[in-house]
Amino acid sequence: MEQEKSQAELLKEQLFMQRKNGGLILDESQLKQADDFCEEYKNFLNRAKTEREAVDYAIEKAEQNGFVPFDPSVTYTAGQKVYYNNRNKSIVLAVMGTEPLENGVRLIAAHIDSPRLDLKPNPLYEDHEVALFKTHYYGGIKKYQWTTIPLSLHGVILKQDGSKIKVNIGEDPGDPVFCVSDLLPHLAVDQMKRTSPELIKGEELNILVGLHPFRDDKVSEKVKLNILRILNEKYGMVERDFISAELEMVPAFHASDVGLDRSMVGSYGQDDRVCAYTALMATLDCKAPSKTMVTVLADKEEIGSEGNTGLQSSFFAYFIADLAKPHGVEGRTVLSHTQCLSADVNAGFDPTFPDVMEQRNAAFCNRGVVISKYTGARGKSGTSDASAEFVDCISRLLDRSGIVWQIAELGKVDGGGGGTVAAFLANLNMDVVDVGVPVLSMHAPFEVTSKLDVYMTYRTFYEFYCQ
Repeated sequence: MEQEKSQAELLKEQLFMQRKNGGLILDESQLKQADDFCEEYKNFLNRAKTEREAVDYAIEKAEQNGFVPFDPSVTYTAGQKVYYNNRNKSIVLAVMGTEPLENGVRLIAAHIDSPRLDLKPNPLYEDHEVALFKTHYYGGIKKYQWTTIPLSLHGVILKQDGSKIKVNIGEDPGDPVFCVSDLLPHLAVDQMKRTSPELIKGEELNILVGLHPFRDDKVSEKVKLNILRILNEKYGMVERDFISAELEMVPAFHASDVGLDRSMVGSYGQDDRVCAYTALMATLDCKAPSKTMVTVLADKEEIGSEGNTGLQSSFFAYFIADLAKPHGVEGRTVLSHTQCLSADVNAGFDPTFPDVMEQRNAAFCNRGVVISKYTGARGKSGTSDASAEFVDCISRLLDRSGIVWQIAELGKVDGGGGGTVAAFLANLNMDVVDVGVPVLSMHAPFEVTSKLDVYMTYRTFYEFYCQ
């Protein structure tokens, strides 16, 4: 027979905030929904390892769901769906709502770039009868983590005749892969004396490309020549075409279930494609929003959101201005009344490395989507710091929608820090807060997320759009 709860127990239930594992809150059918949702998510991770591939995927799915390319001369009305492709490296999707645009839009912004190794403009060389590619690392993976893992080559080549060729080598069964070699421990006495950031130096991130020489004693650099012969036969390219190419090395392994219970997804590029995918799916699934909903999948976040495809560019503000102009509304009016979720990940608490977290304010895997009121470093440098009113608005939305959620910082004060696109969007005079998925091994070649958290993030974005 169950004992009656004491006054203190009842008071604690009333006053304390409950922090529970989502597996103890959701029923079996909801957990299955999370598992099912992540099946196509894993396919997305395998197909969209670069920002260009993510844009291609988004356009394919958008067009299947009735979206058409944006035309700034058209006055769009409720229910119409448009997308704007910004240079094949970022994309904006919008579904017109029933409310007038002067009331603002509901915006979700994620990024689709991830740390990688970019080939240099003159990458191919031969050294002691080994052909290699020179690279320049992009974004913040610890450099030593790039060594001795299988890599695939993705990107585009613009040939001298103006044609564009897509490159994808290392993903299909039977494809060759690439790798960065490392020094064997038997001979690494001096290397191991380096500090960890210098354990592998940037100029040592060279890609093994080939060993076979072209059989002709009349020429030098026979191995390099043989590699160029293969590239010429496959793509019709010559060495000069590297100058006008964007070629990226990324981990070759595919997204997988992690754990005996299959509760996690392991993959390259989940920062921030986990939020990009969940935002995209919410955009496609919300059919009749009251406020116009806009989704931005942006480039260049990992290097500061610079350039004309990053969110420090004006392309998004221009899109809003063009969307609003036929309605006789100023773009700045729309932006000033906009609510935005900056959809980016947070660091999940790792019990192997507990000291970097202040556990009362850490994000835990399987406790649902995480709100980050601010990010930044030290004294909140580089963050927008969401208002109490907007945090309250979003948290109440999550509560009434039955979504498992938590709130967290990014590690201990003075322990490091990081930023998102939130500050750049807040500069446009909108309300912004960071919302996303806790990630283990963030900024590593193989990142891990909880399927439950991924699904709760999708539900958050869907409810935000459809409220």
